[in-house]
Amino acid sequence: MKLPRSEANMKIEIRKDALEHHMRRSLERAKRRARGEKLEPECIRTFEDPMLMFEVMTVQRMRLFNEVKKRPLSISALAEELGRNRGSVTRDVNKLKAFGLIRLREKVNPGHGKIVMVEPAAKKIELYATL
Repeated sequence: MKLPRSEANMKIEIRKDALEHHMRRSLERAKRRARGEKLEPECIRTFEDPMLMFEVMTVQRMRLFNEVKKRPLSISALAEELGRNRGSVTRDVNKLKAFGLIRLREKVNPGHGKIVMVEPAAKKIELYATL
């Protein structure tokens, strides 16, 4: 399954960052846009405290993201693929969805109603932290 064209090459960055760095990056993007440069679509999630970043991006959640990056999966299939409890996977899916890193899409399951598929919001996530 392909992502919509506007999101096909989008990148998500997760950073531990101070307000000054965020403002500097925003100003640089604004200058590039004013010069008419085409900017790569991106989404940046900033955490002031690196411990909060690591609370969201656990090893298990990174494994989950990598699995759905290969192909969209239902929560049950994802739990089986990861060898984890379905309830734990559901909690991780909800946390990643809340931060905009994955999304859920309903798909028709012939003869059985609908099934919810988990897919990435972008093809790549970049993590940055300075401790």
